[in-house]
Amino acid sequence: MTDAKIQPSAEAATAKRNILLLFSTLMIVMLLASLSQMVLSSALPTIVGEMHGVEHMTWVITAYMLASTITMPVYGKISDLVGRKPMLIAAIVLFVAGSVVGGLAQDMNSLIIGRLVQGLGGGGLMILSQAAIADVVPARERGKYMGIMGGVFAVSSVAGPLLGGWLTEGPGWRWAFWMNVPLGILAVVATIVLLRLPKLNRTERPRIDYLGMMLLAIATSTLVLVGTWGGSMYEWGSPQIIGLIIATVVVGALFVLVESRASEPVMPLSLFKDRNFNVTTIAGLLIAVAMFGAVGYLPTYFQMAVGASATAAGLLMIPMMAALLLTSIVTGAVISKTGKYKLLPIVGTVIVALGVGMLATVQVDTPVALICVYMAVMGVGLGTSMQILTLVVQNSFPHKMVGTATAANNYFRQVGSSLGSAVVGSIFATRLTSLITEKLPSGGAGPSDGANSLTPELIKSLPEPIRNLIVESYNEALIPIFIYMVPLAVITAVLLCFVKEKPLATEINAEIIPESLAEGQLIADEELLDGLEESVAPAGAGDDAGSATAPPADR
Repeated sequence: MTDAKIQPSAEAATAKRNILLLFSTLMIVMLLASLSQMVLSSALPTIVGEMHGVEHMTWVITAYMLASTITMPVYGKISDLVGRKPMLIAAIVLFVAGSVVGGLAQDMNSLIIGRLVQGLGGGGLMILSQAAIADVVPARERGKYMGIMGGVFAVSSVAGPLLGGWLTEGPGWRWAFWMNVPLGILAVVATIVLLRLPKLNRTERPRIDYLGMMLLAIATSTLVLVGTWGGSMYEWGSPQIIGLIIATVVVGALFVLVESRASEPVMPLSLFKDRNFNVTTIAGLLIAVAMFGAVGYLPTYFQMAVGASATAAGLLMIPMMAALLLTSIVTGAVISKTGKYKLLPIVGTVIVALGVGMLATVQVDTPVALICVYMAVMGVGLGTSMQILTLVVQNSFPHKMVGTATAANNYFRQVGSSLGSAVVGSIFATRLTSLITEKLPSGGAGPSDGANSLTPELIKSLPEPIRNLIVESYNEALIPIFIYMVPLAVITAVLLCFVKEKPLATEINAEIIPESLAEGQLIADEELLDGLEESVAPAGAGDDAGSATAPPADR
């Protein structure tokens, strides 16, 4: 086993072209996951209506969310043991297989199974893409790439619902699944042909932590079900929810015990000894709660309270997503140029707090253009913070743990987004039902089934006095919840002040077989090559940043 380092190459142009090809491959993979999820959001009402399964609609979302959350740490750990490439191909194949099942579904049960299989693959797509970039791009140069990768989700958030609406009204909602087949085939071919990563040299068979994975799956399932069912299917104080909470705590404790004794734990407890990992993981979870809790219901608000169509509601999200995309790319480039990153996420979370606070002031008569400005402010904050947290985690650990650390960090972020969406949705629905019951007359002028039967079309057809009462109810039910997100963002900003700004690595230390160097499978950026030709930092500098070396003084 050889501890090898990136060597300067005379073929800088070839190196840069290779890394762009690799990056393009990973962009296709990420597009596969993000676009599919957002396309389905606008097709879902039609799907459940045709299959007469409105009562099972939540499971179409929950099945994917649960499967992807559970498998994130699994993909991260196993890819560290056996390599990224085979795991990425397996994730794509699973995702496409789930899409085929969903496209052929004739009832809600088979549709939910298809979504579950999709989630088993989808959990690895984002994690492995981030880890693969970390395999070949030093942390100092990684910011600009991860900024663009984050922008893929911003674009998908707008393009997905629009595409889903067009498919539903045109070729049919099944194409929301079938479109993944050619995209998946393209992603597999690109991965096989273009994805060249360092080969691991292991003399012994990797030991897989099956027991830890099983306990993690159970604990995650019970926790996500608490957020999904609490306040909606069951009361928060019901025996079912209390039982799920107890199960989560007990199984979680068993998981910690097993991980402390496993030789290759799926989520090593040593991760939690690193201050940067703890701080950024908690910060990512809190920001995810605020982001998905607040933003997730704005399209509904635009349709019900503003009177926008489903397509128009999607378009109204463009200001936030465009701001997120632009700032994500710009901040990534700034980090690559300066090597400094601590201040940016702190400023970003403060801006998130400002944006959510602005949204909490929205009234029924607030101009839509002004709401879009508030959303753009929030987008600036998210673009300045979210992707940087992943970079901080990756820079805090040796290369051999990058996949595991990235997956663990994203796991907790996914849990935060799940709980944020579920809790806010529950509070919103409860408040809305209560307000409409209080405000609407007891006669037959309003909807026959209260809030349960409301649709945008029905609201538009109601007499103006009744319509105004319902619009006011939507505003009073949702908007005040945003103010509770402000403290979460402020706490996050304070937490991030405790991040230790370790020097961003300018090279990658990896355990690889010597032949992989000769084959040119480790690629360096042109700017890095120039710096290495002038000065190579001493290996001892890695004491402060895992196994990474500090950047040259003049950089």
